[in-house]
Amino acid sequence: MSVTEPAAKRFTKAAWTSKWLWWASLNACIAAYFTYGLVAPASNIKTAWLPGKTTHGHHQIEMDCDACHAPSQGNAPPSASDVMQDACIRCHGDQLKAANDTHPASKFNDPTNADRLAALDAQNCLTCHQEHVPDRTLNMGLTLPADYCWHCHQEVAENRPSHAGMAYDSCATAGCHNYHDNRALYEKFLDDHFGEPDLLPDAKLPLRDTVAALSVAKWQAEPLQVGDADAPEDIVVSPELVGDWAETAHAAAGVNCTGCHGGQAEAAAWSDKLSVADCETCHEQQVDSFQTGKHGMRIAAGLPPMTPSLALLPMHAGTAHESLDCNACHPGHRFDTEFAAVDACLRCHADSHSLAYRDTTHASLWEEEVSGSGERGTGVSCATCHLPRLEGNRGVWVNHDQNASLRPSETMAREVCMNCHGLDFALNALADPLGKTTCYGNTPERRVESVQMAHDWFTQRQSKRRTKADQ
Repeated sequence: MSVTEPAAKRFTKAAWTSKWLWWASLNACIAAYFTYGLVAPASNIKTAWLPGKTTHGHHQIEMDCDACHAPSQGNAPPSASDVMQDACIRCHGDQLKAANDTHPASKFNDPTNADRLAALDAQNCLTCHQEHVPDRTLNMGLTLPADYCWHCHQEVAENRPSHAGMAYDSCATAGCHNYHDNRALYEKFLDDHFGEPDLLPDAKLPLRDTVAALSVAKWQAEPLQVGDADAPEDIVVSPELVGDWAETAHAAAGVNCTGCHGGQAEAAAWSDKLSVADCETCHEQQVDSFQTGKHGMRIAAGLPPMTPSLALLPMHAGTAHESLDCNACHPGHRFDTEFAAVDACLRCHADSHSLAYRDTTHASLWEEEVSGSGERGTGVSCATCHLPRLEGNRGVWVNHDQNASLRPSETMAREVCMNCHGLDFALNALADPLGKTTCYGNTPERRVESVQMAHDWFTQRQSKRRTKADQ
C-alpha cells in the first residue's frame, strides 16, 4: 500500500459524506417546501399540490384549496363530496335560483324520478362538473359526455314529433336547451316572441340615473360644487382633481371628499388609496356582482386582485400587471363611465372578439351616442353586452359580473339583445360560430329553429283543442 492511499480513502469518505449531506439537505428543503404548501395561506405555493389543471372558471382561485375543500363552520363531520357540494352551492346557489334552475336537486328527491338518478346522479354537482380532469372537460366545465340529456329524454319524440331524428348529442346546442338556465328558451317565451323583426322599432337600452337611485337610498342628493370640497387642510389636493370630481355623479349626489377618503372626526383616518370595500359602501349591488365574475372573484376569495397576466385570453402586454379593482375601469377622480364602457376593456383585452369591435355597427352607434349625434341608450359598447343594465328595486343598475350573461350565452339574449333585436334574430346571432370572432359584426348565417318549432307546437295544440271542442 502506498503512503498516499489512506489519505485518498479519507478524501473519498469525506467527499461521500459531503455529497450525502448535500442531497439530504436538498430533500429536506423539498419536503419542507411541499409541507409548507399544505398549511400555508392561499398562495402560488399551493399549486404544487394540484392533482391536475383547473378549469377556466376556477383557475384564478386554484391556489386557495380551502375555497372548495374546507367544510363550512358548524356542520357535522361531512364527507369529501359533501364539502365540495357545499362549496359549489356557496358560490353558485344564488345564480341557480335567479336562473329558475330547470334541474334543481329537489326535482330528483321525488321518488317518481328515482329511475333517472340511476342514469345520472343529478343531486350532486360533481356528477357533471369535476375539477382537475382537463382531458375530459368540455365547455361550461362539463365533464360528462355530451349525450347526457339523451339518457333521460330519449323518448322525447313521442311527445314532440319535431324532435324526431335529432342527434343524441344535439340537445344542449346553442339556441335549443340548457341544463340549468332556460329563461330565454322556454316554449311559452319563444312563442310569445314569434314574428318579431330582426331590429325592433324602438331599439334602446334602459337608461341609468345614478343620482335618482341614490336620492332614494341612504341620503337625499344635494349637488356639490368645487368650493364645497371638504378635504382636510393638511391634505394637498390638486385643483385638477377637485375639478374632475365636481363634474361627476359623486358631486351631483352629494358625495364629498371625506365620503370616500375619510378624514372626518367621527370617521376613519384619511386614506389616499381606496379599496373595493370603500366603493361597496354605496355601490353594494355593483361590488357584489363584480366579485362573482372573473374580474373580481379573486377579491371575493381573499386573494390579491386579478391581473391581465393571469388571464387565459390574449391580453395586451402593457397592462399585464395592473390590478383589477374598481379603479382599473373607473379611475379617479372622473369615474368616466364612457371610458369604462369601451376603452377600459380594450386597454387589456387583445383577443379577436375584442379587437373586432371597432369595425362593427355596434361601435358606430356607440360613437354616435358619445358624440351627441345619437340618442341616449342607442349606442352599443362592450359594457352594453357584458355588463347588462337590469331593472332593480332602485331603478336601473349595471350588473358588474361580466360572466353573468355568458352562463349560458342565451342569457344575453333575454337581458341584452332583446332590448334592440327580436328573439329569433338574437338566438341566431348567438348560435353563429362566426359571430363571436367578429364581435357580432356579421349577419347570422345559422338559423336556430327553436322559435318556429315552439310556435308550430302551440298552433297545433290550439288547433287540436278547437277540433275537439267542435265535436
